[in-house]
Formats: sequence, structure tokens, C-alpha cells
Amino acid sequence: MTDRDRIAALLRAHDIQPSAQRLAIAAFVLGSGDHPTAEQVHRAVTATLPMVSRATVYNTLKLLVERGLLDQHRVDDGPALYDPNVHHHHHLIDEDTGHVVDIPADAIEVTRFDEPAGYEVLSYTVTVRGRRRDAGTETPRSAAGDDVRDG
Repeated sequence: MTDRDRIAALLRAHDIQPSAQRLAIAAFVLGSGDHPTAEQVHRAVTATLPMVSRATVYNTLKLLVERGLLDQHRVDDGPALYDPNVHHHHHLIDEDTGHVVDIPADAIEVTRFDEPAGYEVLSYTVTVRGRRRDAGTETPRSAAGDDVRDG
């Protein structure tokens, strides 16, 4: 089975009709291992399929989020970021580059949280901010011991 066939089967399993445009968008964002913006997805996809519109990209990303294949995050006032890791995890944001790195859920322990009055908390994500260490120093590592630069 090819990668294209696997992506098509994944889309069908989530009740998404796999058009050529949707396949290209899903293949890029699900295979990126990163947190691209819609504009980054559009640039990447139009490199091989120039007829894909921004509206198609935005609509497809919205559909992938609605069907549980992607998560959407916002960092500060920036554009939405699309995350192919839909399992519970946290993020490190590089203050110099804006790059977002996944941190395993078990690498951070939240020992107390007082629920705000009138709210039921459904989920939480911890956002850590930092910078890469200078070249020649130790590789930054998450609490789980993973090299966080490889996110």
C-alpha cells in the first residue's frame, strides 16, 4: 500500500472523501511532524498542485480538525497552527524562532489545579517557553530526556 493509499484510507475512515487536493493537504500536514500554518500548507501543496486555492486549504484543515485528525492551536496573536499529534501532549515555544516542539504528556506533572468557578475543565495543555542553548553546550532535553530540538 502506498502512502497516498494510506492517507486515502485514513480520510475515508474519518468520513472524508479523498479528493486530489485533500490528499495533498492531508499528506503534507499529517506527515510534517511540525505545526504548520495554513499559509505554509498552501505554499507546500501548491508547489505540486498549483490549482489548490487558499479556501480549499482552510476548508480542508477545518474538516481535518473537526474529524479529529488534527488539532488547532494559537500562540499569542499569531496564525492558527495545525498539529498532527492529536494525543495529549504539551508544547515548548522557542522564543527566538516561534518554532513549536511537542513535549510528551508524562514529561510534565501538574499536581494541582483549582477549577475556575462555573467551569468544568475538559482538558489542559501546558505551554513552556524557552530558547535553544548556545552551540557547544549541552543539547536541550525535555524532562523525559528527549532531544526537544527534533520535535
